[in-house]
Amino acid sequence: MKKTLITLILFCILIISAVPAYAETKKDTRKWQDETVYSLMVDRFFNADTKNDIDVNTLDPLAYNGGDFQGVLDKLDYLKDMGFTAVRLTSIFDNTPFGYHGYWVNDFYKIEEHFGSMKLFKKLVQEAHKRDMKVIIDFTANSVSTENPWVKDETKQDWFNKKREIANWADQDEVLNGWVNGLPDLNQDNPEVKKYLLDAAKWWINETDIDGYSLPEVNHVPVSFWSDFAKEVKSEKENFFLLGITTSNSEVGLETYAGAGIDSVTDYQHSENLRRVFASTNQSFNELKDNDLQKPEIQPQFFDNELTTRFTSDIVKNKHFPGARWRTALTYIYSTPGIPIVFYGSEIALNGGEIPDNHQPMNFRTEKELIDYITKLGELRNQLPSLTRGSMEMLYEKDGMAVYKRVYQDETAIIAINNTSESQNVTLSDEQIDGGKELRGMLNGDLVRSTKDNQYDLIIDRDEAEIYVLAKKSGINLPLIGSLVAVYILFTLFIIKVKKRKK
Repeated sequence: MKKTLITLILFCILIISAVPAYAETKKDTRKWQDETVYSLMVDRFFNADTKNDIDVNTLDPLAYNGGDFQGVLDKLDYLKDMGFTAVRLTSIFDNTPFGYHGYWVNDFYKIEEHFGSMKLFKKLVQEAHKRDMKVIIDFTANSVSTENPWVKDETKQDWFNKKREIANWADQDEVLNGWVNGLPDLNQDNPEVKKYLLDAAKWWINETDIDGYSLPEVNHVPVSFWSDFAKEVKSEKENFFLLGITTSNSEVGLETYAGAGIDSVTDYQHSENLRRVFASTNQSFNELKDNDLQKPEIQPQFFDNELTTRFTSDIVKNKHFPGARWRTALTYIYSTPGIPIVFYGSEIALNGGEIPDNHQPMNFRTEKELIDYITKLGELRNQLPSLTRGSMEMLYEKDGMAVYKRVYQDETAIIAINNTSESQNVTLSDEQIDGGKELRGMLNGDLVRSTKDNQYDLIIDRDEAEIYVLAKKSGINLPLIGSLVAVYILFTLFIIKVKKRKK
């Protein structure tokens, strides 16, 4: 009887393994355009070690709230399970009191004590790498804290630009030399300052094995400095990534930084367009078209970050349900050219206004519906190379309903997003995609076979999206049916045998 049972189990396993997968990964070496980044503020993410809770006050939005490296470590599997392949940490350098955000730097070679130790940070990087996840940290090269020892050091007064506020943000000279928010502005043209920053940047790479830097206020630092910076740091580690974080009012063109060796730069105009389209329904996708970037596939796709109000706040102002708007919004940035960068809390539709209201602590005790959706999106983005490397062609667009095609090698993905207030029916012809096949829905399991006229009729409910893969028509799977019949017969014989033994 045991042998029969084992045979039955093995046969079932064989049947399951025989069912063809909808798609298989065809990527070779992973590129940065294949990454999906989770961006977080260490202090506001997860407090797992109360031993470093120095002057922590969770009721004060301007004080340290207790998040630490151990918290990020403990949640790496949480991020990995959602499909994220990289994590970005805002500045972790030693800061002055109330510098929870990390941008009041006191020492470029020390870890902020509220977050933990250097040893623990190295472990965080190692554990991320074990999970095939990359780690990016902020490197703040524009300014330091007012309490930084350099400020009072008479021998280092030429390390700073003359104190002045920025009156005209359209004047790049003022932007480069002015003090932002009263913080002492570093003079990167000073050879000593330049050497210090470059040495510190290279030291962190070699000491901790991080995979990239995000560069806050990148537009407040001379492009000539970034050219040398990029050359130096990229010589320390292959495939090292540089992400420029501009201030929202930057007047410098994105191509300027690309020429300086910075791989990718935030585009707040594109982000604002994304927010405007997806914060409500029935909005045209036209303003989301490519803006002639040289490498759109590695440009950040984001709705909010540490500098902006939360995207959820826009949705709420428009009196819409955040979950529905976030689903269609995330589907778009996960399936169009660019690197999705998701700010912590987006997976629970965290709300928030201006700083520091947008830096509220993460809440891990909320409903998981949106998390489950992001997990599915992440799975498909990692599974289908067409979503990260494919060509992009809009097939249909009208007032919030969009269908577009992405093709990579022999894989074709069709993405349909209904961001309207009604169900939509879109017909695609064989001039747009090959006829005589079928579209297999990967998000919701929809199946669309071509008609006799080689057309595909897509029906998408409001607030819904589907990611299809073009495949040969499945038809009747005779081997599978035969196998199921065999399993049924085998199971019946097993039951008969058991009954005989009981008698």
